[in-house]
Amino acid sequence: MKVALVQLDVDLDRDLAATRELAVAKVHEAAEDGAELVVLPELWLHGAFDPEPWVQTAEPLHGETAQLLREAAMDCGIVLHGGSIVERTPDGSLYNTSLVFDAEGELLAGYRKIYRFGFDQGEAAVMSAGEHPTVFPLLDIDDSVLTTVGLATCYDLRFPELHRQLLDQGAEMLVLVAAWPERRLEHWRTLLRARAIENQMYVLACAATGTQAGQRMTGHSAVIDPWGEVLAEADAEPTTLFAELDLSSVAKTRERFPVLRDRLRQPENSGE
Repeated sequence: MKVALVQLDVDLDRDLAATRELAVAKVHEAAEDGAELVVLPELWLHGAFDPEPWVQTAEPLHGETAQLLREAAMDCGIVLHGGSIVERTPDGSLYNTSLVFDAEGELLAGYRKIYRFGFDQGEAAVMSAGEHPTVFPLLDIDDSVLTTVGLATCYDLRFPELHRQLLDQGAEMLVLVAAWPERRLEHWRTLLRARAIENQMYVLACAATGTQAGQRMTGHSAVIDPWGEVLAEADAEPTTLFAELDLSSVAKTRERFPVLRDRLRQPENSGE
């Protein structure tokens, strides 16, 4: 499977319509280059570090941006992880919500970010928390399951218990979208490899670049295999990162080094 991570420059001075147009154009370019799964970064339209505009730019789950993403997936005949949007629910709550569409335009999965960043400020103060770890089956053209994908967003990366829950729901691949600050680049790299190694799954991490509210974004989107090897990594500039995945390597890795079996065993009672 060929995947593409679209590392967008999230320019908050750009008109929203122009940003939508740019994102859709990049999705089409990635599909033309053979990508079957395309991923956009976290809050590529709204920005992640300035909550003030969110109330004005928030959209319902099936709003304008979601419709454009749906149409792009259909036009390109791909699975499209549309990054995340600021979702407004009918009761006025805001969520950091990821949307995944298939080639028929069906919503394969929606994930509301569980761990909100900000320590009682910013996202943590303005956004509501999601409640449900989310996985979905990635299907072949004959509807057979190619792999099971778990979803996560940015700050979620720091919480291994979430990824264990995704593993227990059958995840063999993690797709994580982010707007991660440049000054914590080494945390990003280390944690991505840790999540891949400890869960023996692919990790596809698509990050924003550029500057948001004075915060320089890290970029460095990456694809990591179930053994923890970095198959591809971007730099800090806007780009589309491609990688070819051998989906059978998850099962092979777990069979060759069956560490996950041991986590199910309880220590024997020593009698003391």
